[in-house]
Amino acid sequence: MSIKKRDILKNICYTELVYGRINKKFNIKFSKKQIEEFILKILKETEEKFFLKIGKNFYVTNTENNIKITINSNTFRIITVDRIER
Repeated sequence: MSIKKRDILKNICYTELVYGRINKKFNIKFSKKQIEEFILKILKETEEKFFLKIGKNFYVTNTENNIKITINSNTFRIITVDRIER
């Protein structure tokens, strides 16, 4: 595991806004804890080669779950989570 993935897993954080954004985008009603567990599970399952740094963000693409997670590379804050359209 490279520094990038290890650092993300260790330092990942959330804003109040992102919890609502994730629930709205996925049309779910997860608690903060459920969202954090869900995101952590996706990040752990995703192979290192799918962690990409572009500009000031990391983009983590998990095709098995059709999810792309955008993370600020300076603060390790989750910015958004999107469904991947096939």
